[in-house]
Amino acid sequence: MYEDAVKLLTSSGKFYIDLGLDRISKALELLGNPQDKLKYIHVAGTNGKGSVCAILDSILQEAGYKTGLYTSPHIWDYTERIKVCGREIPKDKFAEYVQKICACKIHLTEFEILTVMMFLYFAECHVDIVILETGLGGRFDATNVIKNNLCSIITQIDLDHTDRLGKTKDEIAFEKAGIIKKGCPVITSMGYEAIKDKADEMNSLFIFASPFVKPEFINALALKGMHQQDNLALAISAVNYLFKEISDDIIIEALKKVKNPARFQYFEDRKLIIDASHNPNGVKALRDNLDYYFPNEKRRFIFGCLKTKDYESMMKILFREEDEVYLNSFSYPNSCSYEMLSDKCPIKAFEYKDENVFMKPDKLNIICGSFYMLSSISWLKDILKK
Repeated sequence: MYEDAVKLLTSSGKFYIDLGLDRISKALELLGNPQDKLKYIHVAGTNGKGSVCAILDSILQEAGYKTGLYTSPHIWDYTERIKVCGREIPKDKFAEYVQKICACKIHLTEFEILTVMMFLYFAECHVDIVILETGLGGRFDATNVIKNNLCSIITQIDLDHTDRLGKTKDEIAFEKAGIIKKGCPVITSMGYEAIKDKADEMNSLFIFASPFVKPEFINALALKGMHQQDNLALAISAVNYLFKEISDDIIIEALKKVKNPARFQYFEDRKLIIDASHNPNGVKALRDNLDYYFPNEKRRFIFGCLKTKDYESMMKILFREEDEVYLNSFSYPNSCSYEMLSDKCPIKAFEYKDENVFMKPDKLNIICGSFYMLSSISWLKDILKK
């Protein structure tokens, strides 16, 4: 049943991006507007959304809340996107919802179907709080059908999806700020005028997250990487504002348990790092972390990317002359061919064909460039699913 549901979900005409709220609003109305029965923390941004959501989810669970977590994309299964208290939506329930939503006879995109499913499932499960990550942008993102929320969070902003969100960071910030709701606070570490103006327009309290986080919180966080301090600061600011009853002890225990696969994830026994950075800002954070944590290690990369990304800039930021680089042309719509990548690669690189080369512990092995590439490397599944 699940496999049939995935075929229907990914059938011709559903895998595309068509920003707007009319279609999903009509479908939700037919299904009883389940989104209006829930409370939300809504998170938008270019980088860091997933980590902020994972941190919040862990803290609220540790404090005794029944949480719903909606994130994207997935690595292996669509069910990874929709979780209640850390447990993925059951595959039979997933299949049931796909059929129910498609029976509405409204032509929805794949992401819209998944978003409707999330609202239905979380309402059925009577979750206390939904941690809701936008898919693309904010103003016209399918998740933005919600009418109010406990707070909005806007993470780091970078030039990504410029064909849809704008050519400058200010234009992109305007789109992200679209999730700010009337009278609901917004928390950010970004000082863009578009965010401040939207907060003023919506009479929304503007909370600028301090970059200074208690050392015991930083030390406890299971997610590694220097960039995580900013994500942690956003999450802690939200918790401190909304849930003053949650103690530092609860936060520390929760931070030890945070899981967010493929974000500078290090497997020491294999000398392997998996990082799904997929834009220049994310890749810069990866390079900075490599230089900081592993300054003297020789490096071996598998890199793959989508055509829609600025892969030339990414490779210039990431690779050094002495690195060993394998370029992966993986099977996915809009993935770069080996020829496209090698033509822009600043150093000599090889085509990725033999997985055995990455079993060697003689160098630090790094797999990066795209979430979608990770699922194409079969031997990674046993590692990441542990």
